[in-house]
Amino acid sequence: MTARDYSQLVAREICDALSRTDDSQVEMLLDMAEEARNIFVGGAGRSGLMMKAFAMRLMHIGFSSYVVGETTTPAIGPDDLLIAASGSGRTSMTLALVEAAAARGARTAVITGHEDSPLASVADHCVYLHAPVVFVNHERPTRQPPGSLFEQCLLAQCDAMILMLMRRRGVPEDFIRRRHTKFE
Repeated sequence: MTARDYSQLVAREICDALSRTDDSQVEMLLDMAEEARNIFVGGAGRSGLMMKAFAMRLMHIGFSSYVVGETTTPAIGPDDLLIAASGSGRTSMTLALVEAAAARGARTAVITGHEDSPLASVADHCVYLHAPVVFVNHERPTRQPPGSLFEQCLLAQCDAMILMLMRRRGVPEDFIRRRHTKFE
């Protein structure tokens, strides 16, 4: 296979997985985000990196957003929202984040590849991406390394949610440009 073939394989897998996302789950998450005073995001490994990108875009479009674990992140509390991601839905650190946020009165939402996971069961809301990390009956929905499809779908879904929030809130592109880092 050529480089183009591999790129197209990855793109097809992402499109196939995201085409099955439940719109009502996404809309509910966006409602929760718009109602929140502050939005905190979290996750481990590459899922955590995708969530950092999401927090940055949330800030760009006018939300007060924070990444859990950063030194400048304030305390979470009532009226706040934690959005956490885990492909397996079993990552102990991410599960602990959701439980801690809930104990402090915050609302919680998760994005996962396993809607019947421990993480999904403790959150107030779950967005299920059809890109499982733990394969059932050895069935592999992807030719990529484990986790890659979920992480790619997570980034794409988060970017799609930013577009949806921009439309909902009437955020023009020049607003984002003004809030983008200008140190270069």
